[in-house]
Amino acid sequence: MVVYSFLFFLLLFVLIGVSSTFKSKKNSSDYLMAGQDIKPWLAALSAVATNNSGYMFIGMIGYTYTSGLQSIWLMVGWIFGDYIISNFVHKKLRVQSEKKEMLSFGGVLSRWQGGEFKKLRVVVGLITVIFLGVYAAAQFKAGSKALHVLFGWEYSTGAIIGSFIVFAYCLSGGLRASIWTDAAQSIVMIFAMALLFFVGVSDSGGFSTYFSSLDAVGPGYLSVIPTGLAIDNSFGVFLFIIGWIFGGFGIIGQPHIMIRFMTINNAESMNKTRAYYYAWYIAFYALTIGVGLTARLILPEASNFDAELALPLMSQALLPQVLIGVVLAGIFSATMSTADSQILSCSAAFTMDIFPKGKGNLWLTKLTTAFVTIMALLIALYGSKNVFELVLISWSVLSAAFGPLLFLYAIGKKVSEFTGISMIVIGVAVTLIWRQLGLAGTMFEVAPGMVAGIVTYFVLFRTKLNLIKES
Repeated sequence: MVVYSFLFFLLLFVLIGVSSTFKSKKNSSDYLMAGQDIKPWLAALSAVATNNSGYMFIGMIGYTYTSGLQSIWLMVGWIFGDYIISNFVHKKLRVQSEKKEMLSFGGVLSRWQGGEFKKLRVVVGLITVIFLGVYAAAQFKAGSKALHVLFGWEYSTGAIIGSFIVFAYCLSGGLRASIWTDAAQSIVMIFAMALLFFVGVSDSGGFSTYFSSLDAVGPGYLSVIPTGLAIDNSFGVFLFIIGWIFGGFGIIGQPHIMIRFMTINNAESMNKTRAYYYAWYIAFYALTIGVGLTARLILPEASNFDAELALPLMSQALLPQVLIGVVLAGIFSATMSTADSQILSCSAAFTMDIFPKGKGNLWLTKLTTAFVTIMALLIALYGSKNVFELVLISWSVLSAAFGPLLFLYAIGKKVSEFTGISMIVIGVAVTLIWRQLGLAGTMFEVAPGMVAGIVTYFVLFRTKLNLIKES
């Protein structure tokens, strides 16, 4: 029964995605940008589903299970930073994408100021393909973990199934298929999370018993004060929180999410889109943390299994078979709703930014989609990192690479091609070095990476002014 329930939802998502072909205009613009006629609520639900990936169902629940209520700072920081930066960027990005008739994130960054920065566009395209490919691989890996627990299948099986389904509807309807299925998947995701949370609380004896049991897990488990930091004082806590706020700022560096806001039917609908987006986002993130805490009561022996498998194991312990299938469909929904967006963004980067001579060729774009899907699958099968690490590394690099440049564009700063490339290279380098040195425990590496990009701009701008004065 679990398998039948699970397969029913997978088939439903495929049918929804394939049905988008009836509205397709059969051109690259519709395939990669959905014709920029998506309704605000649909774009918002799609953006939430794309953002709340296997990282939430697998990685975030595992982190909360282990760390306790202090994980709430990821939610608070991430959503607060996301909201603040959206006031500066989102609407202007939508306007520029239509004005410049660009079908890729790299295209918008390279032509924002009116000219064409060809070298910058290639750099953006390469980073997009490499790190969004890794990000997509993390989604396939997350889905495979869940199937391994519930069905005893090999880890490779879930990744292969997920990649095949994603490719099927991406091939047929492109971004429109992705958005339509994202919206349906978003509903299943939040239903599955809410179901497991309330059943778990009930099984624990109700809310009063629930909180007292959580408090008994261990000292500080229900404390919001971060522990285990590299700098164990108030300054360390401050750096920890600031790091996650920058993680929220980094939303503007994520091509697969920002493309959703570029597809809405009118730039004037942006505020409505953001209202839907944040309401749904807050509800889903809060439920995720609740489920992570609840799992610690239902599955108390943390040493006996991988914490990232807490959600599927908890569903097995609490739910009838039909509903286990729903939860599993929710996990798979989360992975697919992000992976499809990332694969399509990679396809756009390949055909529009790295090899622009092929742009406009719909079949070449679809062939590229197949290639990117295979590469992401191979990384998922043979990569050694866990889901949480894969997502954080990819998010950090993309945020540091593109976030500072897009922010400066949005506030009206003029950036030369050399400066733009320098900002990207230095931002990425600082991000990777910070993590390699083990400093991520002090501050999430998005913060130093993005700050490095901004500082690079002002250093080069000041240097240019001095050279002009001297001449």
